[in-house]
Amino acid sequence: MSGNDAGTTRTASCQCGTVALAMTGKPIVAATCYCHSCQAAGQAFDALPGAPGTLGSDGGTPFLLVRKDRIEWLSGTDQLDEHRLTPDSPTRRFVARCCNSPVALEFTKGHWLSVYSVRIPADDRPATEMRTMVKDRPPGVELPDDIPNYATPSGKFMWRLLKAWAAMGFRAPTIEATKGFAR
Repeated sequence: MSGNDAGTTRTASCQCGTVALAMTGKPIVAATCYCHSCQAAGQAFDALPGAPGTLGSDGGTPFLLVRKDRIEWLSGTDQLDEHRLTPDSPTRRFVARCCNSPVALEFTKGHWLSVYSVRIPADDRPATEMRTMVKDRPPGVELPDDIPNYATPSGKFMWRLLKAWAAMGFRAPTIEATKGFAR
């Protein structure tokens, strides 16, 4: 997909293909997160029977952040379970119960969906542009300097989120309101 081609579509799906979504246009950013929440969720998901791995060997979770108005659920939304680390957590993770595949993470007050990069076919998966929350990475993990490593969400990361939100007219639709979501 060309970085400037707003009409191009990527797909992501669970391990068995029951749950699938399409993402149209240029993503907000491809990032790997090392926050404690992503590590805890990844460890729990990776322990599920038959689940595909979500955590990298360095403890990071690669995501592709996509505007919610550019998401279309193609199939399987009736197979999604919502997981929160705590009952009042503002983030929820969607896991396909058919094959225990984590598919995406939503900051419920946000305008984007963070799709687990491993759910996108390797040939269509954008390279990670930055690592974020590296201050929380597991002890002893040394990260290469091939891309920026930010201790916290960087100004660049936040600027991309803000630009995407402005382009959406400062709206933050719910996932349930996205096309094809049948809950």
